[in-house]
Amino acid sequence: MSAPRTELAARLATYDRLVEVGIGRRPEVAAALVDAGCDVTATDVFDAPVPEGVRLVRDDVVERAKATDGHPGDPLPDHYRVDAVYGLNLPAELQSPARDVARAAGADFLFTTLGFEEPVIPVARETVDTETLYVAERRR
Repeated sequence: MSAPRTELAARLATYDRLVEVGIGRRPEVAAALVDAGCDVTATDVFDAPVPEGVRLVRDDVVERAKATDGHPGDPLPDHYRVDAVYGLNLPAELQSPARDVARAAGADFLFTTLGFEEPVIPVARETVDTETLYVAERRR
């Protein structure tokens, strides 16, 4: 795993239970989180290979956000009983839905972008090695 991703995993390991939205073919951070003792569920709209210790659930965050409307207490599947929802290289069109699902779960939402995109939701920025980690603002 590259140095920035190692630091990113260390930052995310401050949470006990996490969901990674859209794991795709980049399972390194999820694997590092499991190695750090975290409970990690990965979601994607397609079946994706995941490391040992990571649960994969086929889930569409866009459809899930529509169903919950981003309100805390709205019903969510058990795999969203987490402290944090995160996405790596998350495209703009998934940022709002993933934030809304995290809000419905009462969880923090953290993400990185594709690099050339700016976040489309209000965020605080953290520098983690050479990457920028975006932390979505909590609903007040």
